[in-house]
Amino acid sequence: MKYVLDVHVHTVSSGHAYSTVMDYVREAQLKGLEMIGLSDHGPEMPGASHIFHIGNQRVIPSIVDGIRVLKGVEANIMDINGRIDIHQRYLEELDFVIASIHDACVQPGTMVENTKMMIETMKNQPLVDIIGHAGNPKVEIDLKEFVLAAGEYNKIIEINNSSFTSISRKGSTSRCAEIARYAKEFGVKVIAGSDSHFHTTLGVLDTAQAMIEDAGITDDYVMNISVDQFLADLRARRK
Repeated sequence: MKYVLDVHVHTVSSGHAYSTVMDYVREAQLKGLEMIGLSDHGPEMPGASHIFHIGNQRVIPSIVDGIRVLKGVEANIMDINGRIDIHQRYLEELDFVIASIHDACVQPGTMVENTKMMIETMKNQPLVDIIGHAGNPKVEIDLKEFVLAAGEYNKIIEINNSSFTSISRKGSTSRCAEIARYAKEFGVKVIAGSDSHFHTTLGVLDTAQAMIEDAGITDDYVMNISVDQFLADLRARRK
C-alpha cells in the first residue's frame, strides 16, 4: 500500500534541521506525496524558534504547488502532569499537533514516572493528535499501558522511521515493534513518520511501514494511506 503523506517534518526553524518549506514541497513532488505536515519543535527545545513562528504559519498557503501543507508543531512534553510548551491559543490555530518527550526539555524518570507523563499528556491535551517516537529506550515506559491509554484518549501513535538509524534513539526497533503489535491487538491508530531534518529524508518510511504491516495493522488504522482519512481524524478530534 502506498503511503501518501508524511507529517513529521522539521525545517530550518527547528534550529537543528537544514531544509526550507519549499525544499520539502519540491521533494514531495518528486516522491509523489500528496501532503506534508510541518512539525518544527516547540520553543523549549534549545535552538528552536519563538512561539510566534509556530503561530504565524497561517501565512503559508494550504496548497503549495499542488502539495497539501499542514501547519503543526512537535510540542515538547515538559513535566509529569503532561504540560506541553504550546499555549492553548496556538494549539487551536494549528492543523495538527505531535507531542514528544525530549531529554533536552524534561529529564526522564522511572518507568512509572515516564508512563504517567505520557498518559497525562494524552489525558490532559485534547488537541494533541500524535505521540511521537514513544519507542525511545532512553525514556522507558510500560508499552502496553501506553498503547491502551492511546486508545482510550483517541491518540495516534507514531512509528518513527528515523529511530531505527538514530544514534540518539538507538535500540528503538524492538520496542517500536512491540508498540505496533499492541496497536494491532487493541485497535489503536498508528502513523509512520520520517522525522525528517533534511528534505531528502521526507517520505522515507520503509522500515516503519514494514513494521506496521508485519504487525498486521489494517489500513483503516494506518493514517498514512489517505489524506481524507487523516484529515477526518483531525477534524473529529477538534470537535
